[in-house]
Amino acid sequence: MKTLLTLAFLVFGYGISAQNIDFNTKKGFVVEGFDVVSYFNNTPEKGKDKFVSTYKGGTFKFASQSHLEAFNKNPEMYIPQYGGYCAYAIAAKGEKVSIDPETYEIRDGKLYLFYNSWGINTLKSWLDESPEALKLKADKNWKHIDKH
Repeated sequence: MKTLLTLAFLVFGYGISAQNIDFNTKKGFVVEGFDVVSYFNNTPEKGKDKFVSTYKGGTFKFASQSHLEAFNKNPEMYIPQYGGYCAYAIAAKGEKVSIDPETYEIRDGKLYLFYNSWGINTLKSWLDESPEALKLKADKNWKHIDKH
């Protein structure tokens, strides 16, 4: 019986960790085809068609073979928070909103993306309104949003 319970836990646990993420795939790729590794070098750049990887249901492009390899070694380090949707909108409204791939913040080693168009820059709002409090609210909201 104990072995059966252990096996059930392993299967169930694997199913949870293998679940896909609801990525924002505008233009067919996560982060509109921008190289998620490049953000951590503070130089966001568009990925190339020859450097592509998939992870948890999302397709990612990279600017170089070395960025592709870095991602494949540790994808959790590079994937954008909240599936690549606007972090501020997830926190403030609990809604999925598209992003400007060049409006971002690296906070605590994680990539956060923001909407920036028509005179509205949600990164500015994020920074003005307490990023730590908004991050906690977004984390809570994302648990419910990502399941729908």
